[in-house]
Amino acid sequence: MTAPKIRLRGAMTCPPESAPAVRAALPDHIRLTRAEPGCIRFDVTETAPGVFTVEELFTDQAAFDAHQSRTRASAWFAVTQDFPRDYSVVSE
Repeated sequence: MTAPKIRLRGAMTCPPESAPAVRAALPDHIRLTRAEPGCIRFDVTETAPGVFTVEELFTDQAAFDAHQSRTRASAWFAVTQDFPRDYSVVSE
């Protein structure tokens, strides 16, 4: 039996004064994440000023967990750690 894929969907919101720093950190965060083993899909799109819609798909829980660990030690997390996130994570 194949391990289920892990999908995260949702949005992160930041205050207007922080949006330029988020936008500046985003390209490197996307590049690093897409290069991670087990990353199938990773998209972050600013759908309204300061609202970043996130869609992630990883091959399994281990790949998703590794991504979460890497992210928490990244410049992206340093910029965004205090912003509200409304995410759902499901196994597929």
